[in-house]
Amino acid sequence: MTVLVASDLDRTLIYSTAALALTMPDPVAPRLLCVEVHESKPLSYMTETAAGLLAELSADPGVVFVPTTTRTRKQYQRIRFPGRPAKYAICANGGQLLVDGVPDRDWRREVAARLARESAPLEEVNGHLLASADPAWLRKARVAEDLFAYLVVERALVPPEWIKSLTGWAEERGWTVSLQGRKIYAVPRPLTKSAAMREVARRTGASTTLAAGDSLLDADLLLAADRAWRPGHGELADAAWTAPSVTALTTAGVLAGEEIVRAFGRAAGGLGTLGA
Repeated sequence: MTVLVASDLDRTLIYSTAALALTMPDPVAPRLLCVEVHESKPLSYMTETAAGLLAELSADPGVVFVPTTTRTRKQYQRIRFPGRPAKYAICANGGQLLVDGVPDRDWRREVAARLARESAPLEEVNGHLLASADPAWLRKARVAEDLFAYLVVERALVPPEWIKSLTGWAEERGWTVSLQGRKIYAVPRPLTKSAAMREVARRTGASTTLAAGDSLLDADLLLAADRAWRPGHGELADAAWTAPSVTALTTAGVLAGEEIVRAFGRAAGGLGTLGA
């Protein structure tokens, strides 16, 4: 039996300094392992316990661990998880499927055809973002992998009515808007992590899928999995979102990441993989 574990990364498995949520007294704070360095500075962390558990999980021959992220390939490749390197990784919200670190061209062509059929062009949506954003709170504008666009903003200054208006405008054109920390994403609705997860499950013959994620862009992934978890923070928690197959954790911050890895291990072990 093969179990596929597809997990979102930022604010699900790995955490920036701002997202750690270390609310406990300093002497009892968990020991942290840096898993990402950017421009010679530490950027993302897991607890040492979570890192050890993930290494054990990914080493099991009955488990296929698939990092699943909205990050671009370049951003994903900065991460150094403990344990065996993942054979498969899902980047760009499902737009890129990496196999041993190399983009799968057939998958990219299939995604491009689906987007052309079902959603408005990237150029139209990105142009609207740039034209409607206020320089008072806009810090950066980016296009990722020629698939979707996002803005880096001063979140406290962004009017809620602007986000509401953008969301409605995007929905009419087959796009989704997601607010994650200081980033506002505009992503084509057909561009999903769940579609890429199903493709990896098909290729690996996985009979069971487990997943985790914290944002609106993860909802389809969680619903597509046999069992899933969401942390006690993020867009989904803020909306009190859940589903019959999704466990809503109350733990927030980096300790939620540790709890998620424990849950993966227990679920995979219960299916007869760990220690087999």
